[in-house]
Amino acid sequence: MEAPATYLQFGFISISVPNLLVLTGIVILFVVALLAPFPKHRAMEAEPVTERPDPAPSSNWTRKVRYAITDRWPWSQVLPDRMPRYMTSWVYVFGVCAIASLLWIVGSGLLLVFFGPTWWHETSTGKFVNSIHYWSVQIFFVSVILHLLGQYFMASWRNGRAWTWLIGFGMFVVAIATAFTGYLSQQNLDSQWIALQGKDGINSVGLGGFFNVLNYGQMFGLHVALLPITLLSFLGVHILLVRFRGLVRPIRRTRKGDAS
Repeated sequence: MEAPATYLQFGFISISVPNLLVLTGIVILFVVALLAPFPKHRAMEAEPVTERPDPAPSSNWTRKVRYAITDRWPWSQVLPDRMPRYMTSWVYVFGVCAIASLLWIVGSGLLLVFFGPTWWHETSTGKFVNSIHYWSVQIFFVSVILHLLGQYFMASWRNGRAWTWLIGFGMFVVAIATAFTGYLSQQNLDSQWIALQGKDGINSVGLGGFFNVLNYGQMFGLHVALLPITLLSFLGVHILLVRFRGLVRPIRRTRKGDAS
């Protein structure tokens, strides 16, 4: 993280060796995930859902709200203990890896915010936590990219699930902005160079008055507050839609007359 990277030039394309290795690894991992068989296991079929009897009319609004929520999102869907057989796919594993790495990002980020720049630049423990934060971000983006690509080629937006995929893509866009403001919050020469290079691009699209990359306080506030809250909100809605809509059947198993 401290040493300058080596760059390769391919015509007008300039890319660092670490980034090239990461992109190559993503492509290889995606191909392997498509071709490698998923480990065998005993699938558990879903239990039949028993209908709740209609409650007696009541003027208690809290009871009405509770029944409305449980009718729309029953606990058997929000927190299921059994999943369909066709969920046994590496594509869904990448989604879980993205959530797990995001938890590491949030945890390590809280420590970095609490102790400050001097701690993460000058102490061994701070550098270690900073490295955990950095590499958790890399794992998060690799997992999200593979999950998004896998769901795209599986046509997971079918049968009324378009918003599930679109919100996942929106979460990916917010994550890019969060990572960018994170680079600007490093408090080192790298962050200053990135800010100076990025300001012209931001100004060229007319956002410089609202998104001032040279304003450290604004970038740090966006990185640790507004953008993470937005990212976690998107994630919560995405998971809720997955639970509510369910998982789409693979294309080869879609039968005529399926309603979901």
